[in-house]
Amino acid sequence: MRLETLAVHAGAETDPETGAVAPPIHLSTTFRHGPAAERIAGYEYQREGNPTQDRLETALAALEGGEAALVFASGMAAIAGLLETLPGGSRVLLPDDCYSGLRYLANEFLPQRGVAADFIDMADIAGVEAAFSRPATLLWLETPSNPLMKVCDIAALARLAHANGALVAVDNTFATPVLQQPLALGADVVMHSTTKYLGGHSDVLGGALVFARRDDNHAAAMHRRHIAGAVLSPFSAWLLLRGCRSLAARMAMHCASARTLAEFLSAHPAILQVNWPGLPGHPGHAVATAQMRDYGAMLSVRVRGGREAALSVASKLRLFTNATSLGGCESLVEHRASVEGPNPVSPQDLLRISVGLEHSDDLVADWSQALAS
Repeated sequence: MRLETLAVHAGAETDPETGAVAPPIHLSTTFRHGPAAERIAGYEYQREGNPTQDRLETALAALEGGEAALVFASGMAAIAGLLETLPGGSRVLLPDDCYSGLRYLANEFLPQRGVAADFIDMADIAGVEAAFSRPATLLWLETPSNPLMKVCDIAALARLAHANGALVAVDNTFATPVLQQPLALGADVVMHSTTKYLGGHSDVLGGALVFARRDDNHAAAMHRRHIAGAVLSPFSAWLLLRGCRSLAARMAMHCASARTLAEFLSAHPAILQVNWPGLPGHPGHAVATAQMRDYGAMLSVRVRGGREAALSVASKLRLFTNATSLGGCESLVEHRASVEGPNPVSPQDLLRISVGLEHSDDLVADWSQALAS
């Protein structure tokens, strides 16, 4: 079955009681059980599981080609849900360019648990191999990366990590399973901020882990979610199920418009650099072409003139809303360094762009007027 078909039908079986085509929402926080806590219908308490959540996890596992999935209250909850299963004394290898929330978690919270983190350029396979000269428990990949859109070779790095006894997790938020399936390339776990493209409408917060196998790693993360309580609400799960149905169609339009905008910006004299793996000059273009079906709708640009020039352009855009997050119907722009907290690592001249579902000609015209003025 093709992925586009899976996206529509996985977890979307008709309701057996009513025949409803749209999945029902089960909002109950508790479920009737027997006098000795016998689970009459398989459920006891919403934090432990509920029917709407089960449908979403079934859909996400199918889309990523995994055996099991767990959904969380946010993308960061999903990241923490995996990293906090690592025993004290573990060492993790993280991308040098990565989501700022992951960087803060690694620098502030993991050391409190006795877990060390090293940041590595994942595009440099020789450098990653050298990093394994010391034992590591987990290799975390983010490709394309946030916000520089760096690309790394998932299959090659998975082979390297497994040869050194490490687990491989991939943040697949930017690509989505429509464009890239890391489990098929050798990864063990895929993470999504489902807030983004899977939700698709900037109206639902969530995260997910998808596991290649229903193994001890899955069981440990599920137990931690149950006890710590970072569960997704049934209504949010229902919204994400709805988002999954249109994901493939939305991604096709997102990607087409991103190409048009990236090509325009790469030729504009006011733009110093365009980071988008679909451009032939991108350092990771060949790897992206090999492991992705398309190049995504996230890009970043460096504006000539530095921070003030970048902020000036961002202030003059009309269709692109200055806002964080990504993957919704509306196009967004963000001066990434300004939102990364007191110790930003993104270049001060960089703007991150989430290309939405508006007509590409209108998006190009908006950038044209902002850069011209």
